[in-house]
Amino acid sequence: MPGPTLVTGAAGFAGSHLVDQLAHDGVPTVAWHRPGGHPPRVVPGVRWQGVDLLDAAAVREALRDAAPSVIYHCAGAAHVGQSWDTTANTLRVNVLGTHYLVEAVRQHVPDAALLITSSALVYGPSLDAVDESHPLTPNSPYGLSKIAQELVGTARGGHPRTFIARPFNHVGPRQDQSFVAAAFARQIAEIEAGLKPPVIEVGNLSARRDLTDVRDTVHAYRLIVERGLPRRPYNVCRGEAIAVQALLDTLVSLSTVSVDVVPDPARYRPNDSPIVLGNPARAMAELGWTPRIPLAQTLHDLLAYWRARVQGT
Repeated sequence: MPGPTLVTGAAGFAGSHLVDQLAHDGVPTVAWHRPGGHPPRVVPGVRWQGVDLLDAAAVREALRDAAPSVIYHCAGAAHVGQSWDTTANTLRVNVLGTHYLVEAVRQHVPDAALLITSSALVYGPSLDAVDESHPLTPNSPYGLSKIAQELVGTARGGHPRTFIARPFNHVGPRQDQSFVAAAFARQIAEIEAGLKPPVIEVGNLSARRDLTDVRDTVHAYRLIVERGLPRRPYNVCRGEAIAVQALLDTLVSLSTVSVDVVPDPARYRPNDSPIVLGNPARAMAELGWTPRIPLAQTLHDLLAYWRARVQGT
């Protein structure tokens, strides 16, 4: 009998949606979260476990106990802008944590499939849509950590059944307010609730990003493991770039109140790329994947999530 499916970072943004999909499909799942406190939430068929990925012995013991047949490695430092101020920690969590996980996989579950969630930010800047052959020349500590993360799994001495996802920007419910669309949505929700003045603080609105609903993104993760080739990277993206201004305009149009927009220099990132755009042809052709949730629905759901959070429901 195959073992359960393991999700690291299962309390995080993408990981939590992946856990929901697995539970919905009746897949026995072990969900790792940061140690301490109670399990983040109750999900039928899911066993929560607090595991520190920077504790090699704890990782080995927990992996041996779970004996998974599939592992989705979603844990890690995820914020690009913050990586400039937390470079050492970003590298430690993303690279060393992945190293400990890969070593434990090689030792205890060598036949397991391991998906590493890398990032589109491993690629160098481009004004055109990038495919998986584009040069790997990141312009942030976060992007550098993601290249190293891939190499930990795929280079000589890694794990032969390592799969690589390179997601572009993904958005949706449960996204942290440190990301642009969620920051807009939370501010609107707070304004509607009378908790702040009717002003939205913004950074660079001219940047254009390839956005995919997080639920479509994690569906792609599953298809990569089911239908993809080990050690072959797959872009996970929509293939069209949307201006941040358009995100803001859509969310404001969904608001029940009028708001003013003011720039906030603290929200600008160093070396912010004017456009991040991917080519999803490989994933579509080889996996049969295509994004199904329109951006308007994604933003509606994101705002609904932050309204509920702000209202404490």
